Amino acid sequence: MTEPTAPQTSDRAAWPAIARGLRGRCPACGAPGLFARFLKASHRCTGCGLRLDAHQADDFPAYIVILLLGHILVPLMIETNSVLAIPLAWQSLIWPALAAILAIALIQPVKGAVIAFQWSRHMAGFR
Repeated sequence: MTEPTAPQTSDRAAWPAIARGLRGRCPACGAPGLFARFLKASHRCTGCGLRLDAHQADDFPAYIVILLLGHILVPLMIETNSVLAIPLAWQSLIWPALAAILAIALIQPVKGAVIAFQWSRHMAGFR
């Protein structure tokens, strides 16, 4: 009797795919246009035809951005307060504004990386 074997799947390298996703490119071929709008993935890749909207990134990119912001802003706040005497009123304007700017700058690349990771591991809709 022969033993059943798992279907063969192509090996997809994670790190090159994640690097392409961080740049907003297709994780499979590197063609530009991973996103149709700011955080909405394109329906299909224009280069290879990969269906890009099959991902299930959900809230994971936001969690990663929150984690990164905490690790960036908290030490920066501590060092700034130990070196400079910035009034609290100014700090109540500076830190939330900086957090919002960094969050907006990080969310799209992080979502692209999450989509690329899912593609590289055959997760969600990327079979």
